Amino acid sequence: MSAALALASRGRGRTAPNPNVGCVVVKRGRVVGRGWTQAGGRPHAEAMALAEAGAESRGATCYVTLEPCAHRSTRGPACSDLLVAAGVARVVGAIEDPDPRTAGTGFARLRDAGIAVTTGVEAVAARRSMAGFLTRLTLGRPHVTLKLATSLDGAIAMVSGESRWITGPEARAHVHLERSRHDAILVGRGTVAADAPALDVRLPGLEARSPMRVMLSATTMGDDDWHVIATPSAIATLPAIDHLFVEGGARTAAAFLAAELVDRLLLYRAPILIGAGKPALADFGLTALADTHGRWRLVDARALGRDRVEVYERTPCLPASSPI
Repeated sequence: MSAALALASRGRGRTAPNPNVGCVVVKRGRVVGRGWTQAGGRPHAEAMALAEAGAESRGATCYVTLEPCAHRSTRGPACSDLLVAAGVARVVGAIEDPDPRTAGTGFARLRDAGIAVTTGVEAVAARRSMAGFLTRLTLGRPHVTLKLATSLDGAIAMVSGESRWITGPEARAHVHLERSRHDAILVGRGTVAADAPALDVRLPGLEARSPMRVMLSATTMGDDDWHVIATPSAIATLPAIDHLFVEGGARTAAAFLAAELVDRLLLYRAPILIGAGKPALADFGLTALADTHGRWRLVDARALGRDRVEVYERTPCLPASSPI
């Protein structure tokens, strides 16, 4: 299942409105088929893996990060039907698909065909892998990552506005990798006016994965290259967007925090002190220190050259009844 999750990550930011799923077919202890949801949502991971496995699919075990779909589509057959037709002996799934068109029907169809089904394997990791798809189905909006790059004392720029570069090349490369894993990237109107950011992906081989550019602005700026929204809540109207990357500036970051729309926080910190610089965040409405505790949990931390990145998830990520 870990291998299937690694494959699923290849499609993140490219498959909406379909989930980024990974699939591995194993027979006699040997991997005979691999697949992940392709750009635009088709082919599905199972279809790709079964095609690679061919006749070796019969009697094999299929590991898949999401319940195989059960609904028919003009774009292709249901994956549960493909697995039955391929003659697999066992399916190991991470989580049930919350899409009401499948929602347990896929696993039931496999069991009805005599295929052994095991579920719940690496479920937490699978929910994190498909957080965008699950958030959109549950909350009707994209999953939001807020990125902040600061000095040790929380500044994002000198008081003059100079900010290139606070972090080093390794941290900046990591940001570009994160961009490539998101469908869209958002900044505020002030950032666009001051910096004219490209917001593209400049890692060799990943240039084609630059996300759609979104600007938070009460008024349009007459630039057809930008998708403009007036409020943070308007992210729900963004077309086919599951993962949204918010890069700034301070007022835009605060606006998303105030609206309780940040699900994941990427905090890059450089080992420098700036002093009277520009803060990373504007006020976002907290009135009591007690209200600041328990909102975030650390899920990852690592060194990036001289810098450090910490990854936090909002607590709770979603209501208790949610599939996340």
